Formats: sequence, structure tokens, C-alpha cells
Amino acid sequence: MSTATATVAGGCFWCVEAAFERVRGVESVVSGYCGGHADDPTYEAVCSGTTGHAEAVQVTYDTDEISYRDILEVFFTIHDPTTEDRQGPDVGSQYRSGVYYHDEEQRRVVEEYIDELEASGEYSGIVTEVAPLETFYRAEEKHQDYFEKNPNQPYCQMQIPPKLEKMAAKHADKLADD
Repeated sequence: MSTATATVAGGCFWCVEAAFERVRGVESVVSGYCGGHADDPTYEAVCSGTTGHAEAVQVTYDTDEISYRDILEVFFTIHDPTTEDRQGPDVGSQYRSGVYYHDEEQRRVVEEYIDELEASGEYSGIVTEVAPLETFYRAEEKHQDYFEKNPNQPYCQMQIPPKLEKMAAKHADKLADD
């Protein structure tokens, strides 16, 4: 098995993590923070909007099962890449849309894919930040597998099921067998 890692930010990391945990070929999903200027940020600091970090997830996947482009297709389905610093009720730069590439090949693929989305008319005015990943900080343990541990939490009940339904409708071929 050959694995690779993708790092994306698309609003609350609980939502993005919950979606990617259901994708075939995904080995692990870790919630955390990237793209900021403070060392070892905490959830509270990131939520304050003062660290410059985005809530993000790192997705480790089996490249024999799923491609980086497939990861991007799912990612661009489960969030709105046209709203700056906002996803649903979450507002602030920590909720921005971002793809943080690990190498030049990932940069090339994401830039081409965004161009394709714009040209297709599926999205207009994509504001997704595309930048090299400098440092990824793992979020506190209570934020890992949050939806799995807290399925009845009101925010999760309101925000996550619509993303999962949209993903299932558009990418049924990419979902893991339960």
C-alpha cells in the first residue's frame, strides 16, 4: 500500500473530518490547524481569529484506492469555496477555504482542478487559498473524531448530515463500504 497526505480547510474541522472518514481509501483523518503565525495554537486561540490559522484536516489515503484529485472532488463538494472566511454559521478567517499542498504535483493538480471548476460554471469566484503546507498542528484530542463521539451535539446535527448527503449523492462511488 502506498499512502499520501492531503491537507484541506473548509470551515469547521468537525464537518470536514466527518465527511472524509466515510471516503473509500482514506486511512486516517486528523483535525488540526495550519496557515497561521502562532506556534502550537489551541482551539480557543484559533477561534479568536488572532493566530491566522485555519481549522483544517489532514487526510492520509491509499493512493491505490483513491487519488488526490478524488480527494479534491469530495472536498469541493462538502463546502462552499466561493465564500471568503465563512462556511455556514461559522465566520472568520479560521473557517476559510484552503488547500495546503505538500509538493509541486499537488499544487499543479489543485490549480488545474480549480480552473476546471470555474470553467465548468459549477462555481464562480472561487476564493480557496492555495498555499504550501508549512506546519500542521494536531488539534486537541477532544476534537478528533468529534462527530463520531458526539453525534447528538446540536451543531453537528444541523451542519454535518447535509454535507454527508450531498457527498453521497455526488460521490457514491467514492464512499467506503460500511
